[in-house]
Amino acid sequence: MQQLEQSVLRTNSLCKSFGAIRATQKVDLHVKKDTVHSIIGPNGAGKTTLFNLLAGVFPPTSGTVIFKDEDVSGNTVNERCALGVGRSFQVTSIFPELTVAENVRLACQAKTGLGRSLFKLASRSREVNDKADSILEFMGILHLRDEAAGTISYGSQRSLDVAIAIGTEPDLLLLDEPTSGMSPDDTVRMIELIHRLAERYTIVLIEHHMNVVMSISDTISVLHMGELIAEGTPEEIQNNDLVRKAYLGESTW
Repeated sequence: MQQLEQSVLRTNSLCKSFGAIRATQKVDLHVKKDTVHSIIGPNGAGKTTLFNLLAGVFPPTSGTVIFKDEDVSGNTVNERCALGVGRSFQVTSIFPELTVAENVRLACQAKTGLGRSLFKLASRSREVNDKADSILEFMGILHLRDEAAGTISYGSQRSLDVAIAIGTEPDLLLLDEPTSGMSPDDTVRMIELIHRLAERYTIVLIEHHMNVVMSISDTISVLHMGELIAEGTPEEIQNNDLVRKAYLGESTW
């Protein structure tokens, strides 16, 4: 019972099927408040499907998703966002023609109720502008605020994608492979950023790089063939024989 009370997000027997294919099978996940909870597994384990179930991209075939003690299983991505679920994407979802600041302002104004106003009116809002600049400063890309988002480096675009998610004022931040495609230097910067994000947000993370996962996670859940086969601290997962067998033949740690 104590574990459930501490959970900001949990799933109960969560299943998702695509025709005859069962992508996730009876997954029970408990994400504690103010932690970094990583989801790992071999290729095809069902990580992305589970992530999309948490974000609201897919409705579950059966089972439930509970966020802050509310059943959100049938809620859309936008509805979950309004409740406090923010998400960054494996493929960046920025608006390349807009400036870096404008990208973040759009997320901020959606949260403040200015989302349906004329863009010029919203851009004049000091509250929205100040908030966007504060987020960009936190993310380390304030110096790029007036650059077109499509012209900045890939690593900076990944940071901008996270900044957009932060602009929605989430209680829970879902990060989908934040270091995907990054150079070693950008990966180090993203790891440092996630450490700083963890001081403000509860984070659920999908990540292939095991050194990243082991360095930033409080809890790790391991999926294999759609099933949750292990959960624990980084040390417990590293020493788990079942996890090692699941990863046999793949690059791990």
